[in-house]
Amino acid sequence: MKESDLFAPLKNYLESNGYKVRAEVRNCDITATKGDELIIIELKLSANLQLLIQAADRQYITDSVYVAIPKPAKRTNKRWKGILHILKRLELGLIYVDIDNLINPVEIVFHPIEFQRRKFKHRKKAIIKEVENRSQNLNVGGSNKKKIITAYKENMIQIAVYLNKLGATSPKILREYNSGEKTLSILYSNFYGWFQRVDRGIYDITMKGKNELKKFPGLIKKYEKYLKDIRDNNE
Repeated sequence: MKESDLFAPLKNYLESNGYKVRAEVRNCDITATKGDELIIIELKLSANLQLLIQAADRQYITDSVYVAIPKPAKRTNKRWKGILHILKRLELGLIYVDIDNLINPVEIVFHPIEFQRRKFKHRKKAIIKEVENRSQNLNVGGSNKKKIITAYKENMIQIAVYLNKLGATSPKILREYNSGEKTLSILYSNFYGWFQRVDRGIYDITMKGKNELKKFPGLIKKYEKYLKDIRDNNE
């Protein structure tokens, strides 16, 4: 398929709706006019960065700018939803063209309208809380396929360090050393298999936990010192 294959169905659709259609006018793939109304459509075989650049440039001419692409087979994955979001944020319209559909080959997915940006306060709060609960910058931005040290994981490491130093003990005692309000939940849930209940209300670190803990020497040193300082101050 070529980009030019998309032209005829769009031309027929626009003309059937009363527009005068012309191709390649001042670098615009398709122009459609009706009185003072001007529509510009940019054609591409896929939604890519070059298409967005071209379409955004046409917005210097008119607000009615569409991008037209072959109707994609998969339209439910995360990447495609992201593309639709970007098009809407850029206030561009989207058209699918199915050249194999002889009856209705053109589908207007959405028109270019003013984007009403919403902000999700709970997402903002979650990020701020996560930042506040991370004591150090333990991750590298842009890393792929590497485990991220979240605030939850760091809290889990802190508890593991305490148990490794104190031995089997209760969540109440751990919280006295500022292990956090989620101490019991972390021990009880035990998502990573680092902990085990050895008696009623008493937990200890497992061998797996001890081995995994060795991967975080910086945090071990930090929380061992933190524990020592609290114990010294309590004496």
